Amino acid sequence: MSEVLNPVANRFESGATLTHESAKAALAAGLQRIAAGAGGVDCAPLAQFDSSALAVLLAWVRAAAARGAKFEIVNLPAGLASLAQAYGVDTLLSARH
Repeated sequence: MSEVLNPVANRFESGATLTHESAKAALAAGLQRIAAGAGGVDCAPLAQFDSSALAVLLAWVRAAAARGAKFEIVNLPAGLASLAQAYGVDTLLSARH
């Protein structure tokens, strides 16, 4: 996962890969950023992913909601958006492509 934080939008960037192998570390890093006040993630760098990416994104959304904040997901790759739709969780992500 990238260390970049967009100060204007208060978003961090996903890494280039979010698969089963990297999900635990990505989840923890994102939860730390959300606890520190991040309000979203930019998925533009995300090139390799599997269904674990959906689980991580949903966990981040839940963590932000638990803090009473919205969590914005932007630049979700079309393939991951399609996977979210197939699993019926696309409305939970509220992502902008």
